[in-house]
Amino acid sequence: MLELHDKKALVTGGAGFIGSHLCESLLRLGARVVVLDNFDDFYPGKEKNLDGCTDNARFTLVKGSILDVPLLEKTMRGVDFVFHLAGQAGVRYCIDNPMKAEEVNTIGTLNVLQAVRRAKHVEKMVMASSSSLYGTPLKPVLSENHPLNPTNPYGVSKLAAEKYCLAYHETYGTPVACLRYFSVYGPRGRPDQVIYAFAKNVSEGKPPVIYGDGKQSRDFTFVSDVVSGTVFAAIVEESSGEAFNIGYGREFSIMSIAKMVIDYFGASMEPTLVPAYKGDFPKTLCDNTKARSILRWSPQVKLEAGIAEFLDWYTASVSAVAATTSAPT
Repeated sequence: MLELHDKKALVTGGAGFIGSHLCESLLRLGARVVVLDNFDDFYPGKEKNLDGCTDNARFTLVKGSILDVPLLEKTMRGVDFVFHLAGQAGVRYCIDNPMKAEEVNTIGTLNVLQAVRRAKHVEKMVMASSSSLYGTPLKPVLSENHPLNPTNPYGVSKLAAEKYCLAYHETYGTPVACLRYFSVYGPRGRPDQVIYAFAKNVSEGKPPVIYGDGKQSRDFTFVSDVVSGTVFAAIVEESSGEAFNIGYGREFSIMSIAKMVIDYFGASMEPTLVPAYKGDFPKTLCDNTKARSILRWSPQVKLEAGIAEFLDWYTASVSAVAATTSAPT
């Protein structure tokens, strides 16, 4: 295995939901961490995500974009590991803004690959891909061999990015692994994510809104499990040139998630159903056998415990914001 202790790790998009948790984990492992993040206004509050890192002497924040090639190449100097998590998230947002999805997710990834290639000293690059690559499932369980047929611009942009990564491995020997994350949730989750949106509505006395009939299902994966899979992909040498599913391995209906959130708040209401958006798909269920075998990774956090932890964080976060805004000036 490769060693992270005292190595320099660049995390693109490190101020985001998953990225900030990854940074904390890397610092605990003894790495020197550099974050490159442009703090895009897709959602607010990312500066606070790094509160657990900024006082660490082994942490550096660079404000900028992966589309700024000179800055990216400057930031890449002396880097041993690259965790490429920067990207335009949000399936529905990307449906409305397909050019931005292409620019950030595809061209941005190509920029990172070029910078890694020119740097010559990077031991491993890990790219955050997505289960959206699979599109509408043709089989009950999604293995890495399932056909890749994304049904929306977000999935297409991530597929192109992943294909570039694997092509760079084949053509230039770039040591890169791609991780297809499945429905990540947890503290610091994005406001556009389904569990966050449900929590916001219910905590405000409004019913959660479900796009579709609620029978569609997802393989929800807690953020700490995604982070551990990402770290293993970096240090396991056999991961280079491979794509891995990182998902819990169980599916839950969106309706059941809504009811868990309603029960947590002790509310009495039924979810509101609205028409599904085009480009959505009915289910995801992860076959994580490959990651278990090659990366020696396995998920640890059950959905019920993970949702409770997220909702505890959410209520504490809302209370903290309320206390700040109501404090006398």
